[in-house]
This record gives sequence, structure tokens and C-alpha cells, in this order.
Amino acid sequence: MSVVTLTATQEEVAQQMAQLGTQARAASNILSTAPTKAKDAALLAAAMTLRANVDDILAANKLDMDAAIEKGLSGSMLDRLKLDSDRIEAIAKGMEDIAGLKDPVGDVIANWDRPNGLNISRVRTPLGVIGVIFESRPNVTADAGALCLKAGNAAILRAGSESFHSSRAIHACLVEGLTAASLPEHAIQLVPTRDRAAVGEMLRGLDHNIDVIIPRGGHSLVARVQAEARVPVFAHLDGICHVYIDKDADIAMARDIAVNSKMRRTGICGAAETLLVDRAAVDTHLTAILIALMNEECEIRGDDEVLAKLDMVTPATKEDWSTEYLDAVIAVRIVDGVNEAIEHIATFGSHHTDSIVTNNEETAAIFLNEVDSAIVLHNASTQFADGGEFGMGAEIGIATGKFHARGPVGVEQLTSFKYQVRGQGQTRP
Repeated sequence: MSVVTLTATQEEVAQQMAQLGTQARAASNILSTAPTKAKDAALLAAAMTLRANVDDILAANKLDMDAAIEKGLSGSMLDRLKLDSDRIEAIAKGMEDIAGLKDPVGDVIANWDRPNGLNISRVRTPLGVIGVIFESRPNVTADAGALCLKAGNAAILRAGSESFHSSRAIHACLVEGLTAASLPEHAIQLVPTRDRAAVGEMLRGLDHNIDVIIPRGGHSLVARVQAEARVPVFAHLDGICHVYIDKDADIAMARDIAVNSKMRRTGICGAAETLLVDRAAVDTHLTAILIALMNEECEIRGDDEVLAKLDMVTPATKEDWSTEYLDAVIAVRIVDGVNEAIEHIATFGSHHTDSIVTNNEETAAIFLNEVDSAIVLHNASTQFADGGEFGMGAEIGIATGKFHARGPVGVEQLTSFKYQVRGQGQTRP
């Protein structure tokens, strides 16, 4: 049996991460029974601290932005990373919204009596310690920390190198909030190193001190987490989202939804990457929608029928149907009605978010029932794929799997449950 000898740096990272795990487990034991009032007080105090430290957070973000620009990151990646006063205010408001949510811990999901007199309750409980690994979005520091806290969980947050300084500045505000509410400061910890070895330590579970991992980032990060994690994972691998324009769609609505789904923010996982248009709507709808997208400086990659309608379109390849551009590019295909649209989505989609635009309720019902995605919309932009828009205050991510959590991961999705059984001396015959 070969023995692997760690370098000094790896040993230091391993020791550092082990300490974070031990501290998180101790904090989670306290948080699991912490009063709602204390958790909410911590969130409100952190929101106030964020607002009071806008200048420091923006200065930290400038360090990250300058480094990202020097590295040549794409425009969509820079948009994910950038903070301004409005975005910081939105982060603070999100924490206040989470504080205003009903505390899921201790909620009785179901209750029933058995013929033998036993009373059985299914009760929500925290998951324990949640590890969140993310890349360029510094707001995840606040969103993830706040949601985990509200659900009674401790959090270990590993920010990517791109958002390192911004995340540290935001995390400092969260710690101040915890301290103000007399909750353990280790309830929300930020990994203090950029060393990638820290990710490996988290994926191994920190000696059973991490209960679940949530990755937020690009394909390579999520794929690595899903391949290597020794603990359960909430994740989506790609956000290949579709908008289907049916023959019975209102033209103005179809145009507005298509443009918003693609162009509002091109770098988010809910951005549309493929536009499917009913063949019966080509003559009436297609050109107006494509011109509207082009007016927003969106590149169109179309199939042969789309090319025949508009000569400014780039020919689409098979790879375009399964590409998450995260940029101002959209693939466009003509399909024979809703059934072929559903078939295309089943073949090339990622089970994330898909939308139909139609005034035909029967067609909408077919789409909503048969598209197997975490979020399916009717007459609405795919950019509503967001926990805040769902009334969850915020979300850690959009889970596209089918176990435990699916769709936006908010406070309820960060809980499990246990059964509490009450008797009067019953024994089993």
C-alpha cells in the first residue's frame, strides 16, 4: 500500500480546513435549537452593517474587478462579479426578506394518530453543516450564509479567487451580525485561503463535519463536485434554458419575453440559450422577435429555416443546441408545434428552466405537464428562475436533480425532517 505524503502547504490547508469543520459542527449544534428571534436579529444586524460599510465593500470589489479585467474575463463574468451601491442594497434587502420568512425549523409537516394510540409527527430539522463552493458572485456569500442561518445550519463558504476580496468584506458584516445577536461567530465561516486544495478537503467532508455540498459556478466546478464529493450534493450542471413560441402566442408578448429571457442578464443560469418557434408562427412571429434580439446586440445562430428568413443569422451547429453561452448569443430552431418543442427540450435541455409563450391554455398545460424541468413557465421570462422572485428572500442555487431539493434552494430546502412519536406506554406485540 502506497503512502501519500502531503507537502507542507497541503498539510497546512488540511489542518486549517479540519478546524473549520470542527468549529462549524459545534456551531450547528447551537443553531439547531437557536430561537427564531436570535437568528432574525443576526440577519437584520448584518444587513445594517452591510449598508454602513458600502465604501469598504466597493473598495474590495474594485480589487477583484481590476484583477478580473487584467485576466481577461468575459463581460458576462465581469457582470457576475461587479458590485455597486444598488446591488449591495439588494443584498441587504435580501437578508431582511429572509429574516421575515417563517422559520422552518420545528415546523410540523404532518401529524397523525395510529389505532394503537401512538401520535406521529413529521417535523422539519436543520441539515447540519452546509458547504457552499462558488466562483465569481460575491452576493452568494450573503445569500448562502443568511439562508443557512435561517434554516438553523452552519455554513462553510468557499469563494472563488475572482471574488475573494469582495466575499471577505461581505463575510465580515455577517460575522458582526452573528456577534450582535450572541450567536456563534463560526456559524458562517469563509475559507481563508485561495488554495484549490481547500475544495478537495470540503469534498471529502472534513471528517464527517459537512452534511451537504452546494456548488455555484461553471461547468468544470460543478462537474468536479459531482464527481468527487463524498457527501450529498445539491447542484445543476448546466442552465440550458428554452423559450418556445407557440402559434397562438401574442406577438408583442412573445417578443418581450424572448428578449428579456436572453438579454436582461446574459450571465445567469436562468438566461435563455435556445429559442424554439412553432413552424405555424414563422411568418407572423419569427422576424419581429429576431430583429428585436439583434437590436439588443444578440448574435443569432439559426437552423436552415431561420437562415432562409433572415440573412444576418449565423448557421447553427448541433453543438449549439446543447451550449450554455452565458453571453449575448442564442440558438434558434423551428419546430412542428408543442410536441416537437418538448422533444427538443428533452434531448438537449438540462432540466433547469423552460418557458412557453401561448394564449392557448390546452397547449400550455401540455408543456407544463410534460417538460421535465425544475422550473416550467407559461407566458413569463426564464429570468424569473430565482429564489427571490419566488418569495424565498434569496436562494443558494437552482437544483435540477430529483432528490430532496429541486428548483430554487431556499430555507425549506435546507432542512430535513425527523419523526417524533408520542405514546402512553405502548409496547409492540
